[in-house]
Amino acid sequence: MIAIIIFFILHWYLSLFSQTFFLHRYAAHGAFTMSKGWEKFFFVITYLTQGSSYLSPRAYGIMHRLHHAHTDTEEDPHSPKYDKNLGAMMLRTKKVYSDIFQEAVPVEDKYKKNVPDWKWFDTWGNHWLSRIIWIALYVWFYIVFAPSLWFFILIPIHIAMGPVHGVVINWFAHKYGNVNFETDNTSKNLFKIDWLMFGEGYHNNHHVHPSRPNFAAVKGEFDPCYPIIYMLNKLKIIKVAAVHAH
Repeated sequence: MIAIIIFFILHWYLSLFSQTFFLHRYAAHGAFTMSKGWEKFFFVITYLTQGSSYLSPRAYGIMHRLHHAHTDTEEDPHSPKYDKNLGAMMLRTKKVYSDIFQEAVPVEDKYKKNVPDWKWFDTWGNHWLSRIIWIALYVWFYIVFAPSLWFFILIPIHIAMGPVHGVVINWFAHKYGNVNFETDNTSKNLFKIDWLMFGEGYHNNHHVHPSRPNFAAVKGEFDPCYPIIYMLNKLKIIKVAAVHAH
């Protein structure tokens, strides 16, 4: 049982790190820069941590920029205001993501500017065979280590880990929580100290300051991802703009 719990927690937070650090703060918002070599390194890290739910940094970055540009309108890729339930929103988000990934819809150049692009790697990460291999690995791990079949109910969360994280924010953080800043949208902060979503829960803060590397904004808040960003900046692996340093 201990192995299953550790595996689930590791997968939850490592996948979250890749999503918030690389896909969200870097690919979508350019909160910091990095060399092409380090960019490819984090592509691989994202693939290893997201597994079967790997999301293309390019497609994610574009989709998330569209979310900020059209928040809570019919053009928002994921808005609780325009979907009757959580499942419907997830399906619409999947369609928007797929259309962007497959370049099946036109996208204005301003939304594509400086998004990371590694086409063959993204193609493999989004291929059905890659996803099946990861799913088989998750199932194998549970067959070996799960003390009972009840634990198998966690496997679907492993399979869809990236979208699960996305829906927690895109649905719940636009319906529940508190606000530090008045905005023209429904973004809210889910937690005072974001222990669950690795800083992503400060969604109201983020909509007001989208390119800040630190999503915490007021006294008492703590963004668990920011110390990692601070350290990577000190090590010169990434470069945070001076205006965003604090």
